[in-house]
Amino acid sequence: MRAYNIPAPTGLDALTRIDLPEPKPAHRQILVKVAATSLNFRDLAVVKGAYRAGVSPNLVPLSDGAGEVVEVGPGVQKFKAGDRVASCFFQRWPGGSADAFVQPSALGGAIDGMLRDYAVLEEDGAVKIPAHLSYEEAATLPCAAVTAWHALVEHGKLIAGQSVLVQGTGGVSIFALQLARMMGAGVIATSSSQAKLARAKEMGASDGIDYRANEDWDKVVMELTGGRGVDQVVEVGGAGTFARSLGAIRTGGKISMIGVLTSGAPINPMAIMAKRANVQGISVGSTQMFEALNAAIAVNGLKPVIDKVFGFEDAKAAYSYLESAAHFGKVVIRVA
Repeated sequence: MRAYNIPAPTGLDALTRIDLPEPKPAHRQILVKVAATSLNFRDLAVVKGAYRAGVSPNLVPLSDGAGEVVEVGPGVQKFKAGDRVASCFFQRWPGGSADAFVQPSALGGAIDGMLRDYAVLEEDGAVKIPAHLSYEEAATLPCAAVTAWHALVEHGKLIAGQSVLVQGTGGVSIFALQLARMMGAGVIATSSSQAKLARAKEMGASDGIDYRANEDWDKVVMELTGGRGVDQVVEVGGAGTFARSLGAIRTGGKISMIGVLTSGAPINPMAIMAKRANVQGISVGSTQMFEALNAAIAVNGLKPVIDKVFGFEDAKAAYSYLESAAHFGKVVIRVA
C-alpha cells in the first residue's frame, strides 16, 4: 500500500513516499481504507522535529483521517465492514479522565498515523461519521473540531447568550466559531488579515479585530463588550498572547489553552488571580467527546470549512500550504 513516513524529522523534505504491507486488524481492531486526511499545525512541528512530545522513528504522520471499514478483528462489536468512520486522535482515551496510557496512543506522533491507504484503528479509537459529511469533511474533525468542542463545551460549559473570543482563522478557531454560533453564543475573532476577518463575520462573528493594527486588542474586546469582557477565550497563541487573553475575559472567565504558536513574556500567576480566571490546558479529547460532537454536528447540519484539497502525491505541497498560513479553515489530502 502507499504511505508516507518521516525517516528523520528535519523539515518538509523529510516527508518520504514509501510502500508498506497492508496491515491486518487484531483483537478489537478495525481496518480502514483511508479516503482522506487533514493537516494540523502539530503536523508541521512533527516533521520539523519541533514536536514537544517526540515522535517514533520512521513515523507515518497525520492524526486525522476518515474512510471505510473493510475488515474487523475478533471481538469488535461497534463496527462492521462498510461503516464510514473517522480516526480518534488518541486511540486509547474512550472517556473520563486521561490516564498514563493516553499520550502514548496519539496517532501521527507516538504511533503511526493516517497518511496511508489502509490504517488499523482500535475499536475505541474510531467513531462513525455524520451521514451528511463527505470523507474530506469528516477527515477535518479528529483534532481541530474535537479540541474546539472540548474547550467550549467540556471545559467552558458554553450556553446560549455567552461570548467567545477566537484567535486567528486556523482549524481550531474556525471550528470554535462555528460551534459557538451553533450554540447561540456571540463570537469576536482576531486576525492580521482583513479578508479573513471579513469571512469570519460572514460566518457569524459579530466583530473582527486586526491584532497587528490593534496591539492592545484586549482593550478593544473590553470596549466591544461594554467593559465586561468575554466569557471564554480559545487561546491558540501561547505565552505571546496569554496576557492579552487574560485582559479580554470577564472576571471569572475561562481560557482554554490549546497550543503554543508564539513565544513571549512569562505567564504572571498574579494576573490570573486578579481576574479569578479559570485556565485549562486542552489536549484534543476523548472518543466520548468526539461522539457528542458528531451528534451535535448531525442535528445542526454543520459543514466543516475546507480551504484546499490536495492529492495524495502532493502531500508535501499540502504541508507547504499549511506552513504559509494562507489557509482559512482546514487543509485536506485526498487519499482515495
